[in-house]
Amino acid sequence: MEILAFGVQADEKPLIERAFHGHHDVRCLDVFLNEDTAPIAAGYEIVSTSVNADLGPRVLEILSAGGTRMIAQRSTGFNNIDLKVAERLGMTVARVSYYSPYSVAEFAWTLAMAVNRRIVRASTRTRDFDFRLDGLMGRDMHGRTAGVLGTGKIGEAFTRIAHGFGMRLLGWDIAENPACTELGMKYVPKEQLLAESDLVTLHVPLMPQTQRLIDAPALKAMKDDAILVNSSRGGLIDTAALVAELREGRFTGVGLDVYEAEAGLFFLDKSLEAIEDDTLARLVTFPNVLVTSHQAYYTEDAVGQIIEATVGNVLDYRAGRRSENVLVPRS
Repeated sequence: MEILAFGVQADEKPLIERAFHGHHDVRCLDVFLNEDTAPIAAGYEIVSTSVNADLGPRVLEILSAGGTRMIAQRSTGFNNIDLKVAERLGMTVARVSYYSPYSVAEFAWTLAMAVNRRIVRASTRTRDFDFRLDGLMGRDMHGRTAGVLGTGKIGEAFTRIAHGFGMRLLGWDIAENPACTELGMKYVPKEQLLAESDLVTLHVPLMPQTQRLIDAPALKAMKDDAILVNSSRGGLIDTAALVAELREGRFTGVGLDVYEAEAGLFFLDKSLEAIEDDTLARLVTFPNVLVTSHQAYYTEDAVGQIIEATVGNVLDYRAGRRSENVLVPRS
């Protein structure tokens, strides 16, 4: 059986082909799954997708009509999949429930320190042999307060690094993580965390309850000189409201690895095109904002684990087994 994998990055392709070798043939495409590309999957029982795939009702119907019966998503998040429609169509859906939390936590810290110490501006200057320090002053993290929204595996890994910096730790989640409390984290209401934190980082999943968790009032509650980092899901932040606050000169820095309207933009080369998204176009003009293209998970370790789990999901489907990765079981 040949499997069709959409949205495969160049670095990812040899890892996927190697992982499936001896199990199934796999055809890797660099195009992303959407309504226009879905017909390519005709005749493929199993399709593997990336986090930015469009798996809404129309795409699922096209896939189903073409004979697709199993979707193996190569990510933890699945907010891009209409699970109810998939179930109605009799399609099995699986995701990757776990991969290295350190990849995302370490990258979140990379963003935080890059905006704090003005690394991008400094690098741009030195390329032009401008070695002035004007405008490059940052702050020690030691002794300041880190607010962690979401203290699961990734939030815990971020907290351990913050503890290493010697920071005061505040947390917010539906349940306390004992590992974080042992590090000295104090769980507080979201409003208190935002008001007292010098660094706010987001590590919660995107769901109806967390959609635009950081909205206009939440942004107003933050310190004027705070740092905001989002390496989870773009929909957690009201980006238009964030732009409005940045225009008022607020925040020391903002590091975003995700964007709420990133589908159709991230992972693609748009350098020769006019960007129609005015909010994103304005966002990247602020000197204290750093935007990266959803790469926090992108380490050899994490991607390797994601692919290994994806292969396991496919083998489980073929054998009629069910694991914790299955979102919609085989009918």
